[in-house]
Order: sequence, then structure tokens, then C-alpha cells
Amino acid sequence: MNNIEKRYRRSIGKKIKLARSQTDYTQEKLAEKLSLSARYISQLERGVAFGSATTIVNLCKALNISSDFLFSDIIESDSPTLNDIINNDDFLEDYLQLNDYNKEIIISMSKQLLKLQNKNDEKISNL
Repeated sequence: MNNIEKRYRRSIGKKIKLARSQTDYTQEKLAEKLSLSARYISQLERGVAFGSATTIVNLCKALNISSDFLFSDIIESDSPTLNDIINNDDFLEDYLQLNDYNKEIIISMSKQLLKLQNKNDEKISNL
């Protein structure tokens, strides 16, 4: 497996892990839902394995995500911000460890920061 393939698999694996954590599934629960082993789910999340087309489709259905979510940084995307978050290992790992209350705080803070940024952008454009 070449370095590009490894990078692709790791990226997809991170997204699978993120989506799984958002659904509050354990690896075991997701594996059971998909008739796979928990070890295989772990391998997918770490980028060690890559599922068949059927496995990827079933993962997307089980996690309620689109294929765009999984492949957005591999295939041209209009959402560089999402890619930055997903590819930032420290942020993603820290975020996944937060409880639901603290995740809501992060979401609220980011919305407030966007409002401030937009106001600032408007001021600059009016000059």
C-alpha cells in the first residue's frame, strides 16, 4: 500500500470514528448492527482496512452520513473548513473526549465567533 492510499484510509477512518461517536455507538454496537466484527470496525477507523462498496454503503446508512462526508477531502470539496477540522488530529481527538454539554458549548462558541467575524468583515467592506 502506497502513502497516498494510507492517507486516504486514515482520513476515511477518522471520519467513520467521528460519525460513530456522534451516534453514541461503540465499535461493538456498530459491528453488531453491520454484522461485522468490532476488530474490523477498529481497523476501518485506524485506516488499516478499507471496506467493500457494500460495507461503505452500509456504514453510511448505519451512521446516517453521506458518502460526501467520507470522501470530501479526497475528492475536491467546497468545504475546506470541515477538512481542516477532520485532519487536525488534536482537535478531533479532544472534541471526541468532551461530554455532550461541553460539545454544545463548543458549538455555541463557534456560532458566536462566526457572528463576530461576519460583523468585522462587514465593517471592513464598508470602509
